[in-house]
Amino acid sequence: MSVRILALVGSLRAGSHNRQLAETAVKHAPTGVEITLFEGLAEVPFYNEDIDVEGSVPEAAARLRAAAGQVDGFLLFSPEYNGTIPAVLKNAIDWLSRPYGAGALSGKPVAVVGTAFGQYGGVWAQDEARKSLGIAGASVLEDAKLSIPGSVTRFAETHPSDDTEVVTGLTEVIQQLSQATPSAA
Repeated sequence: MSVRILALVGSLRAGSHNRQLAETAVKHAPTGVEITLFEGLAEVPFYNEDIDVEGSVPEAAARLRAAAGQVDGFLLFSPEYNGTIPAVLKNAIDWLSRPYGAGALSGKPVAVVGTAFGQYGGVWAQDEARKSLGIAGASVLEDAKLSIPGSVTRFAETHPSDDTEVVTGLTEVIQQLSQATPSAA
């Protein structure tokens, strides 16, 4: 049985280096690990308890929850926007944290990685994502990290999947994540 991981990307830009990093994870997933890149975070409305009503949850949010309910763990790819987590990624965490105590994130292992233009590779945003995920009930893998600085120059001519150091680091994170899932036991 394969370990199933859902990848969520915090950048909506077509040429996003974080999306390319997620594509690299899908391409280089170790044997026995299936990574699915969730499409549609841009369509998920901002979380609002008034619209989170059983039987009338917005379709995009329901699709996100359904996809999350089918996996063993999560891999989030976060750029850094003004020193913190992008709104689209925080919104996904909010939707997946409900219903309180029984959301799709509850108890499942999660790793957060990413790349950003700055010299630290988005570590502030990734730390904020880990904090939010932990509060939401996920089992955050604090030691499964990959922050790649200088994305604009590093990936100007090279796709992350062609960068041996990136592929090695990402594969290590995926292995840590897959080993933390109940399916691996």
